[in-house]
Amino acid sequence: MCEYCGCQSVATIDELTREHDEVVTLISHLRDARRDGDLVGMTGLARRVTAVLVPHTRVEEHGLFPAMALEFPDHIAVLEAEHRSIEAVLAEAADGVPTDPTWPDRLLEVLALLRDHILKEQDGVFPASLATLSTEQWEAVEAVRAEAGSALARPGTLPPPRRAEDLRQP
Repeated sequence: MCEYCGCQSVATIDELTREHDEVVTLISHLRDARRDGDLVGMTGLARRVTAVLVPHTRVEEHGLFPAMALEFPDHIAVLEAEHRSIEAVLAEAADGVPTDPTWPDRLLEVLALLRDHILKEQDGVFPASLATLSTEQWEAVEAVRAEAGSALARPGTLPPPRRAEDLRQP
């Protein structure tokens, strides 16, 4: 992922990037679960992705994107539409293993979209935000982050142990 522009020195961007990294890790586990035919594992992992994305998306859509939309309205509109597509497929796992036999393949398709989406944000939106946002806008983004929280452990704290079987718990 992007590390050349310095945008990760901004706490909000660093946190969003850490969340992206966690989602990418979960996607790899989801692919493994799909390969193994483990629908219960896929469901649990889809819920984990959702848990990371809920506060993440809130920070983007209520903090970062409104500030960026003035300068890049079409780009931000596409990213928000992608959020809706991703959320819709992930939401099918909210109450248990989805019964739709097309869900596993649709999930993998939307996760491929999510990977591309992450690259658009990290290689486009995040670096552009450094040049676009004012101090007041960054403070507003930070306020949204404080309200939304994060599904990840804060840097400097010990995360819970990560074993494959833990990642697949529904």
